[in-house]
Amino acid sequence: MAPATSEVISTIPTFKADFFESCLSGNVLTFGTYTLKSGRQSPYFFNAGSFHDADLLSAIATAYAHTIIGFLDAHRDIPRPDVIFGPAYKGIPLACCALLELRRIDRTTWGKVKYSFNRKEKKDHGEGGGIVGAGLQDANVLVIDDVITAGTAMRETIEIVKREGGKVVGFVVAVDRMEKMPSANDDDGVPRPSAMGQIRKEYAIPTASIVTLDNLIELLHDKGDEKDMERLKAYRSRYLASD
Repeated sequence: MAPATSEVISTIPTFKADFFESCLSGNVLTFGTYTLKSGRQSPYFFNAGSFHDADLLSAIATAYAHTIIGFLDAHRDIPRPDVIFGPAYKGIPLACCALLELRRIDRTTWGKVKYSFNRKEKKDHGEGGGIVGAGLQDANVLVIDDVITAGTAMRETIEIVKREGGKVVGFVVAVDRMEKMPSANDDDGVPRPSAMGQIRKEYAIPTASIVTLDNLIELLHDKGDEKDMERLKAYRSRYLASD
């Protein structure tokens, strides 16, 4: 009789694994060598702009919705969002599709929640202003975006919402790269927080992501893709954030 073998069971939730497979099939997540704005050479690249067909948009909407539901369940002290906000430009379709999926899952909770986004340049005719969709005055605002790198866009969004009279109660992104913020000497070996970690520290705003770099490494392991997995592990070892 052949000896029994132990089966490795993934700890990744199904919706994350499905999201990962959709990213691969749609070339949203690709592996190779990519130069980031920071100058780092990354072994992977995530482009939310490639979610441009209905099946892929449905996949990311489902993943955002389940992430948001889990995020709010884990942070019961967070006020229920009045508005889902998508920063221009990539955040706009993400906020809209996520809200539609949330309503499909739980109409009672999400049916009257609104969406909103900013203009890059304020409009001086028609309805005018820099916000499209729901107004933000006195609103609890949940922000959805794709990937956070330096944190500049997160800070800008916080200021936009504050200026409009609202309050950011959370950030949810697609991918948490888990890497420390860049410095002038990026290979100095000095521990530093990630952009998301710095935002949590500065503004006391909780954050969540559909997947993290750790998740990507585990999912590649489950697929038997040892080459890309080892490259991501090496990148993580070199740039892992202190938070």
